[in-house]
Amino acid sequence: MNNNAFRVAFCGIIVGFAFLLMLCTGLIPVGTYAFPCFSGILLTVIVIEFGEKWAYAAFFAVSILSLFLAGDKEAVVYFIAFLGFYPTLKSSLERIRSKTIQYVIKYIVFNICIIAAFLAGKYLLMIPDEEFTIGGFYIPWIFLVAANLFFIVYDKCVSVIVFRYIQQIRTKIFKK
Repeated sequence: MNNNAFRVAFCGIIVGFAFLLMLCTGLIPVGTYAFPCFSGILLTVIVIEFGEKWAYAAFFAVSILSLFLAGDKEAVVYFIAFLGFYPTLKSSLERIRSKTIQYVIKYIVFNICIIAAFLAGKYLLMIPDEEFTIGGFYIPWIFLVAANLFFIVYDKCVSVIVFRYIQQIRTKIFKK
């Protein structure tokens, strides 16, 4: 489908769903982490159907809407800093022939983004140091290790969801 009106409408629906998930971040405690993940994964549909340029535009739209309207600003930081754009970036990174280089770049990008998100939360959102302390231990390094383990699962899940979408859902939406 090359019709621009269809593309705009389709992307608008995906942006609407992604934004709705971002609005729900304040309702469920685990939503701070889960809903930005799901919102970003929704944008992969746009990458598959219309390309990265459209997906980045959708990411920008969800980011701006979330920044102003979502209640959980920490979730918005995670979405903007990594979870929203990574599924789109992943499609570019996976064109690299060497799997080793692919994963090294993915982990470098992930760690830069997660550290930036932490610093943004700490300094822009003014999250006090006490929030990062459990039993007297300052735990951001433990979070970083846990986040890297999560990233292994997240990256694989994005791949599986993309595969399932292409194999099972896409054919029902776009009957050729």
